[in-house]
Amino acid sequence: STILTSFTPLPPLLELNLCLVDRKCALSGQTKTCKHRIKFGDSSSYYYVSPFCRYRITAVCNFFTYIRYIHQGLVKQQDAEQMFWEVTQLRREMSIAKLGYFKDQL
Repeated sequence: STILTSFTPLPPLLELNLCLVDRKCALSGQTKTCKHRIKFGDSSSYYYVSPFCRYRITAVCNFFTYIRYIHQGLVKQQDAEQMFWEVTQLRREMSIAKLGYFKDQL
């Protein structure tokens, strides 16, 4: 899909020594190797997120962004059937992420 290629992933930590340390994920509460950080709202602090939580966040964001693009009329090169299958694929990715799998693991 041409719409989804414009997404930028959550930035990884630049300090290599921080990537190798197990930290408590701010969303799941589990101690995991957290390579990514997220900033909530106007907060000035970053929170560590595990790969599992990061993939869940990106799957949901991809879905709602595509729905918003359809609503705004930005997806014009596709007919209704193509949009349906794209929405179905994005819903599948959310379900896979919720089960704890990554898209490339299947």
